[in-house]
Amino acid sequence: MTKDKAEGGGDDMLLDGCEFEQRQRNAVPEGFNSNYLKLYYGKLFPHIDIYKWMSYGNDGKHPSCDPSYFGRREFSFTLENDIYLRFQSFNSTAELENSIKDKCPFKIDIGPVYSVDPSKRHAYAQSGDNVFTPMERELIFDIDITDYDDVRYCCSGADVCLDCWPLMTIAIKVIDTALRDDFGFNNILWVYSGRRGVHCWVCDGRARRLTNEQRAAIAEYFHVYRGNENSHKKVSFQGPLHPFLVRSYNEVLETFFEEKLLCGQQLFATEERFEKILNMIPEQSIASELWGKWQETRRSSTSKEDINIVRWKQLKRLLQSGKQKGLRKCVEEIIFTYAYPRIDMEVSKHMNHLLKAPFCVHPKTGRVCVPIDPSHCEDFDPTTVPTLSTLLEELNMCGSEVEIDNELDRTSLGQSIKFFRSSFLQPLLKSCKEDMESSYNAKIQQSKNSLSW
Repeated sequence: MTKDKAEGGGDDMLLDGCEFEQRQRNAVPEGFNSNYLKLYYGKLFPHIDIYKWMSYGNDGKHPSCDPSYFGRREFSFTLENDIYLRFQSFNSTAELENSIKDKCPFKIDIGPVYSVDPSKRHAYAQSGDNVFTPMERELIFDIDITDYDDVRYCCSGADVCLDCWPLMTIAIKVIDTALRDDFGFNNILWVYSGRRGVHCWVCDGRARRLTNEQRAAIAEYFHVYRGNENSHKKVSFQGPLHPFLVRSYNEVLETFFEEKLLCGQQLFATEERFEKILNMIPEQSIASELWGKWQETRRSSTSKEDINIVRWKQLKRLLQSGKQKGLRKCVEEIIFTYAYPRIDMEVSKHMNHLLKAPFCVHPKTGRVCVPIDPSHCEDFDPTTVPTLSTLLEELNMCGSEVEIDNELDRTSLGQSIKFFRSSFLQPLLKSCKEDMESSYNAKIQQSKNSLSW
């Protein structure tokens, strides 16, 4: 090493040492508690952005605005010790912000827009008329990685890692493409749940006004799994695949299965695991041939290629070389079984389901529920999401003299909120304004036409 390099290295080390000492002084203990949460809600939570989103342009002065719209939206707070407050409602961003800061909810859920103020529902119930009913609600999807426990071996339950997270990436890619290309929706928000899954909010006006029957039909469009936990085959394709499934297979499922899941989950590494796949093959002679071959390989393996890749190639070659169409389709059925999205059907079917608000902090992990960019969802890493303790540490590093507007920019949450605003909220509000203008002009024209008679 030269003298210059040594001196340069010494300076770097000195700077790193100072930064380390400063971090040590400003360090916040890992974990989740109400004191941390109060600071988060007071300094970082985007109250105004949530209000603007949930108002859908009705907070302006346009003649088509409905001033009661936001006040008819249900918010639900889960407080410390699992105290559950449903049917909360607010008439302004200040009311929403003050209530959140005062109650410091461990979780905030968002429900539908009702026909009347949900906090006054009992007064309307006494009138005898059934006027308290949901009128609007985003089309929502909830994908939980625990629903994949039968096909992932790295983790189970609420645990996640970078080997099984590609299952969530697949779900985002498949569902987002279909919502945009097949249903024509544009205003879609994907959010990390804070622990073990992802949530999707479809916010177009016509999506919010879907009936329960229409929501169920869309949910069914994505549903391919049949049978139960004891079924050998959970996916069975009898006829030609729907074009949506063909596209999903060609553009997402096959690639992710072979490049991420096959080795990441070690799907053929043990007898128990490969027997599960062999049980999905309808032709017993082929399954037996592969089983025997893999038993021999286990005893005398000299191949340098990954055993999962070797066995998958052997299985594909045998199934796809056969004349029976059902055998060739078996490869697709295996990939769909292990990789295709598993949505919570009930959450998507009904308007009155609650869903956790973006930018909440998960009480088990301390991670913030940040938005995910569907265009680059393969780059999302749940293990690097901002946590309550790291955000407070970053605030401490900023110092008390920093302006509040700057505090957000100086934390790792800043980029997530900027993305929420620029990629989702601003285009959404622009669309809402255009819809209001179009609706208003149509009413004016209708009025003119009636007068001309």
